[in-house]
Amino acid sequence: MTDASTPAPSPAPVHVDPWVLADVAYARYHNPHEVLGAHVGPDSVTIRTVRHLADAVAVVTTAGTFPAEHEQDGVWTAVLPGTEVPDYRIAVTYGEETTTVDDPYRFLPTLGEMDTYLISEGRHEELWEVLGAHLKHFSGPMGEVEGTAFAVWAPNARAVRVVGDFNYWDGTASAMRSLGASGVWELFLPGVGVGARYKFEICNADGSWHQKADPLARATEVPPATASVVTDRFHQWGDAEWMEARAQKDPHSGPMSIYELHIGSWRQGLGYRGLADELVPYVKEAGFTHVEFMPVAEHPFGGSWGYQVTGYYAPTARFGTPDDFRYLVDQLHQAGIGVILDWVPAHFPKDEWALARFDGTPLYEDPDPQRGEHPDWGTYIFNFGRNEVRNFLVANALYWLSEFHVDGLRVDAVASMLYLDYSRQDGQWHPNQYGGRENLEAISFLQEATATAYRKNPGTVMIAEESTAWPGVTAPTEYGGLGFGLKWNMGWMNDTLRYLAEEPINRRYHHGELTFSLVYAFSEQFILPLSHDEVVHGKGSLLSKMPGDAWQELAGLRALYAYQWSHPGKQLLFMGQEFGQGAEWNSDSSLDWWILDDPGHQGLLRLVQDLNRLYTSSPALWADDFSHRGFEWIEAGDGDHNVLSYLRKGTGPDGRSDLIVAIVNFAGTPHEGYRVGLPFAGGWDEVINTDSEVYGGSGVGNLGHVEAEELPWNGRPASVRLRIPPMGAIFLRPTRD
Repeated sequence: MTDASTPAPSPAPVHVDPWVLADVAYARYHNPHEVLGAHVGPDSVTIRTVRHLADAVAVVTTAGTFPAEHEQDGVWTAVLPGTEVPDYRIAVTYGEETTTVDDPYRFLPTLGEMDTYLISEGRHEELWEVLGAHLKHFSGPMGEVEGTAFAVWAPNARAVRVVGDFNYWDGTASAMRSLGASGVWELFLPGVGVGARYKFEICNADGSWHQKADPLARATEVPPATASVVTDRFHQWGDAEWMEARAQKDPHSGPMSIYELHIGSWRQGLGYRGLADELVPYVKEAGFTHVEFMPVAEHPFGGSWGYQVTGYYAPTARFGTPDDFRYLVDQLHQAGIGVILDWVPAHFPKDEWALARFDGTPLYEDPDPQRGEHPDWGTYIFNFGRNEVRNFLVANALYWLSEFHVDGLRVDAVASMLYLDYSRQDGQWHPNQYGGRENLEAISFLQEATATAYRKNPGTVMIAEESTAWPGVTAPTEYGGLGFGLKWNMGWMNDTLRYLAEEPINRRYHHGELTFSLVYAFSEQFILPLSHDEVVHGKGSLLSKMPGDAWQELAGLRALYAYQWSHPGKQLLFMGQEFGQGAEWNSDSSLDWWILDDPGHQGLLRLVQDLNRLYTSSPALWADDFSHRGFEWIEAGDGDHNVLSYLRKGTGPDGRSDLIVAIVNFAGTPHEGYRVGLPFAGGWDEVINTDSEVYGGSGVGNLGHVEAEELPWNGRPASVRLRIPPMGAIFLRPTRD
């Protein structure tokens, strides 16, 4: 018999094996929540917490305070009566000081089963909402709790912990839990807020620990520092009108005149908000419809110009916060200017603190060394065939389009993704399953990325920088195409610049290089790029590519731009070329703005402004860019005079037809009385003359107006005699009543 006066034995804590406690104590256990936090026993609740070197620990509830006992290796245990898990906090005493803190291990996972399922399937289209670092708010009997939920994909890690400012970069009390076969690790840390720096500390299969930046970090430290930073959205958008209109428009069939720029060197010292103040009015005055930013995603080495990305979800901190970048996009939209970003899904750098060998294995990169490394660039190539990696990239495209209201992505180095033998010699690559050189997984990824982007963000545009003759880059995915909306026309760029490098007296022998572009102009939906790639690495500026003296160089640029603006396809011009930057682009210094003190360079900028105004107001120059209906040769074969003449036509949204005739003379001399065939007689206005004195030209022209007569020429029923300026172009439009 038991003496009724003998107290009943205290409930025993829920049992945990000593080896498990040891692993939990030093954050080596794959599921710390299985041990730490509250666990219900037959008649009590056991609460365990890791508090190394503490002098005392207690569990505080609304019902009272319950002392904990040191169990093993810094693990403290308290047993509470009853089987209901209370809201509680942990009181920790070090010496004379007692601090009450919340317990990360009392919270349920912040990812649901559907999230982990979609991640494993590669179908989570809002991946950034569940992985990375996210502010969370919880309520309970003991008050409100705010903190940050951390989640990371690291399927081959033995353990993962969060380290940062908030725990003195010691993760032994911040071990994450594995969410099973998904490979995702998760932990909510109370008290961690915006601005906190952090990394994930990953235990590889060999037991070594490595600190890694968060692949889904939405903010970072300013390079060369490499920590991720907790952030949130606070910007209040003011571009609702733009976004509503965007969703109703087809961007491919409208005007698109793109100003490409590198944020760091447009005007040095300007951040995102400074650009909003200075770039927006400049681009608006210049008349461009879009800006295209070279990559803004975080990158460790500024000299890569952003093309070696380590933080795919974070605008570079060099120029401000993510909200600062949102503000820049917002201001551009409110000024009626679209925003395109360069996007780099082809490869990533080998920095050991970033994506490379993320969990100790080739995770984001292809494990096959003949497919996983780029021999020229010293970078890793993504494993496009893996669900989670493909999801990481597709969701990243959606992230920029939705979270930052970006209107389009220009996908860099598409050719390097399409071909298994790209930049490789025999023996350095192996064929696909059908014996071909095509990278089937990359093709599938690109098709998914373009199709998903268009489906989720109507009115946006996907642009391919693809330098080969790959068929169907801009064909719909349902017909086997890659699904891009536009493709850079590298052939046009190379042929045109090679032609213009010739002295005018020799150009008659190279006339076919100009006309060849119209052989294939409608095989894809093209952009005509004069990009940063043409003005670096010893290539000189566009101005320096023009033969002759200083006047002739500027005249050559004026003729080139008139030709570019009137050729089928959208157009892109790199910063500085709109005013004739004389020096090759240097990413470490600002553009040569001082050159605008010269009237000739002022004139070139004014021409670009006038070309853009005429272009955007003239459906003839953009409404039918991608079909033969919008272009007709008048005379393609006059190589002896270095002259091209052609007709552009189209119908505007209001149903009104538009017509422009372009005559471009790449000879160094004027042509007097040069007859050009026209579709009908009557009055024609000279709406552009690149040799006008206001542009710095010599003034050879037709006084703004000509009268065509009913004299057949060039197979046309009417014609007109013109004064064609040297190294110049004129545009004619029927006189309107």
